[in-house]
Amino acid sequence: MKQDTGGALPPYFNIDPDTALAQLGAPSSTNSLRQIAQACEAGRTDLAGRGLQEDGRRSLRMFSTWEITRYLIPVATGHFRRVLKAHPDLPQGQSDTPGGAKWFTLDEVLRLRAHFGQEGSKAKEYLPYRPKGQPAKMVAVANFKGGVGKTSTAAHLAMSAALDGYKVLVIDLDSQGSMTSIFGGKVEDEWQTVFPLLARHYAQYLRSDNQRRMDRGEAPQPLDDTLSDALEITADSLIQSTHWPNIDLIGAQLNLYWAEFQIPVWRMQARGWKLWDALSDTLAADGVLDRYDVVFIDTPPALGYLTINGLAAADILLVPVGASFLEFDSTGRFFDMLHATFGSIEEAENMAARALGRTGTHFEWDAVRAVVTRYDGTQQAELAALMQAYLGPVLSPHRQDFTALIGQTGEQVQGIYEADYRDFNRETYVRGRETFDATYAAFKQLLIGSWRRDELAAAQVSA
Repeated sequence: MKQDTGGALPPYFNIDPDTALAQLGAPSSTNSLRQIAQACEAGRTDLAGRGLQEDGRRSLRMFSTWEITRYLIPVATGHFRRVLKAHPDLPQGQSDTPGGAKWFTLDEVLRLRAHFGQEGSKAKEYLPYRPKGQPAKMVAVANFKGGVGKTSTAAHLAMSAALDGYKVLVIDLDSQGSMTSIFGGKVEDEWQTVFPLLARHYAQYLRSDNQRRMDRGEAPQPLDDTLSDALEITADSLIQSTHWPNIDLIGAQLNLYWAEFQIPVWRMQARGWKLWDALSDTLAADGVLDRYDVVFIDTPPALGYLTINGLAAADILLVPVGASFLEFDSTGRFFDMLHATFGSIEEAENMAARALGRTGTHFEWDAVRAVVTRYDGTQQAELAALMQAYLGPVLSPHRQDFTALIGQTGEQVQGIYEADYRDFNRETYVRGRETFDATYAAFKQLLIGSWRRDELAAAQVSA
């Protein structure tokens, strides 16, 4: 008996060759690729422009008294208002209507937080924890599986930390520049990315090695124009401010990918150059780790030389992963590749170190955690529980839900914390924000714990 298909056949049946040819269109050339790229650029500019001011700059919205007392400063709303009335020198906020709700810029919120930290109850933590004398913590967000929310997670953690009162630096190592776009960065070429810092690190090694060569009576290796120019560049010249008053950025753009080809050439020319230390060494030398509290590093979706630099520099490694078989499988392969890569570096370096009687290389992270992102509890609960059983404490027990707020803010080219709650259903806003607040709370526990461990270790050494 013939099965009734409802008149609809699968799409691979009954395709007429001439009809297919008519719909195929002309062959595509390299010029076609340029036209497609230009169309994407025009669309990207249009979409990004929806979050810009008239002068072309991104702007950060204001925060209401309700938000400040609920999320940012641990005081009752009534007490907050009484403090403002008693201190007219403090920011008083703006209101759209007489007697209406007061709204404050984030700069003003930070000033108010500082006041409560100085004058408020000693039993409350108004200011974020960072022990004196300890450098900034660097956090790399990485996975070579695309679409897991890597950049989104890094951006929202940076925004959360900024709302928490921390001074944040975001470093974009991905030549696609998505993180740069989120924070409204402008990057003309690779010389405004981390590339010159990596080149400077190599040039400094080459200069030292040349001195050793000349001491042995050997000819030095010449520094080309790229390396000579890089020696004059510091991190300060690359850091740009963003529309967030306490988030700065070292951005990325397409030409940064050139580093993936240039770094191995340098390494071949100078086997003694520790390329994996290039980013961390230059940031430390330029005082970046003293001026900022937290540095977030967004890595490319591949384990290349830029990613190795980001991971080697990191104190905390976060790996976003979706609750699906393919993403879990891919993430396992990612960790396997990390082990092989850093293990091989240690083995090679330590073999040479033992021969010379020197201290070996040892990579260590304060914490490594996987984070479930874009989670749908109605469909993924069983697989997420299985992942938790296998990974244990490595997988954060908090799962970052995908809510309506996340989808809507993505369409508007802004982070969740940049969204005005008045544009959403209040319940949608609160629920959408809660999932990211919980993600940040889990991260902050790692941050504070690692700082505390360093603080106690330093005190023990001093004693």
